[in-house]
Amino acid sequence: MKVVKIGGGCLKGKKNIEKIIELIVDRGMGHIFVVSALNGVTDFLIDSMSAALESDKNIPNIMSRLNNKHMLIARHLMPKDNIQKKFKQDLNKSLSKLERLYYGLSFTRETTPRMLDIISSFGERFSALLLSSVLRSMGVQATCRMPDNIGLITDGKFGDATVNLRKTTHNFQQNLKPLIKRNVVLFIPGFFGVSEEGDITTFGRGGSDYSSAVVAAAMKAEILEVWKDVDGYMSADPDFVPEAQLIPRLSYDEAAELSYFGAKILHPRTVEPLRSSRIKIAIKNTLNPDATGSLIASGSQKSKNIIKSVAHDDDIGIIKVHASGVGARLGILSIVSKQIAESGINIKSVVTSQTCISLLLALKDLEPGCRAIKAIHPKPFRRLEKIEDVALISIVGAGLIQSKGIAAKCFSAVAECGVNVEMISFGPSPVALYFLVHNKDLHCAVNAIHNKFFPKGF
Repeated sequence: MKVVKIGGGCLKGKKNIEKIIELIVDRGMGHIFVVSALNGVTDFLIDSMSAALESDKNIPNIMSRLNNKHMLIARHLMPKDNIQKKFKQDLNKSLSKLERLYYGLSFTRETTPRMLDIISSFGERFSALLLSSVLRSMGVQATCRMPDNIGLITDGKFGDATVNLRKTTHNFQQNLKPLIKRNVVLFIPGFFGVSEEGDITTFGRGGSDYSSAVVAAAMKAEILEVWKDVDGYMSADPDFVPEAQLIPRLSYDEAAELSYFGAKILHPRTVEPLRSSRIKIAIKNTLNPDATGSLIASGSQKSKNIIKSVAHDDDIGIIKVHASGVGARLGILSIVSKQIAESGINIKSVVTSQTCISLLLALKDLEPGCRAIKAIHPKPFRRLEKIEDVALISIVGAGLIQSKGIAAKCFSAVAECGVNVEMISFGPSPVALYFLVHNKDLHCAVNAIHNKFFPKGF
């Protein structure tokens, strides 16, 4: 038995979804499918919270748009029969629950992490319900089960939950194994689980990848397949570097670091539940399902030049906390990072010196991050500096730290094209080196590094 994760990028429009259904019918019997929301639905659910807060008169239109989006697919793929009728009833029941939540939000005038998580979980619920209904209308044995009903247990942290794998495995073996033995196609919504107190908690944006890894580990699957609309991990972003090559095999660490530093193939936490059981991850392109794709496993295929890929991320900014002797003064880093974390902001990385703490954040978090630090009393710093005109470049490959000359080769390539490096971090990860450049230099630097490590004809 394998677990297959279907991303929202594959669930976009009638034609694409029809193609996905054909693949499931052809290759899905007896397997588990973890599904994302239809493309754009999660963003719409979250944006609609602001509309509901603005006026309860906006809520009927929100519900109508959600209903129309899902019924359009249902009418296209299902005959007008009892199964379509049942889907419509089930969809309306779910929409009614969601509608009550929006009216509650409008009444209380308060957006809480608990409310955000439960509302944003509905897209995956709708998706699992829709796909299982479409298959049943085709005569295929299919069903769906909700994470909160089958015991996908989390630590209860809203917006960034972690699964209790031991308890989840026990629950899944009891609740799901009998279904799989009957050779049905089983759909499970990704993105969320339930705390032991009964609260819906999500795994953060892109968290359906993590969900699918949890399901694979808990069900002791042979493999986790991730269905995307791309071939797999590449030696660079093909939009930046047209000569980029497919990476046929990566280690868990390489995949995690590439995902963290900008390659949007997997959520960085996807490998966590799979390490101990050594379950492999295969990236498959739904537009070319028989292509090789990328395989992620415990060991890495050695590359002649060590480096597997050059990744980049331009959704990055820096807050510099300037203070005399900051590197030697006890507790300043702890005070600053705690204040940032309590504001719900994720710190991507930290680099310290004797006079400055540099915090790497997502661009949207720069201003809230500055406000959070300014609120610290007594003030432990002299000055704050906010830098937005930067991008992060990383090179990733197993053996990078142990191999002489890799860093020199990377930075000589950057220097040769006249690009100045702003900040470097080398050593915290055994498979990654990263540094910052100005946004205007990003394209040139990425191409220079790629050409150095992957010369034409390599």
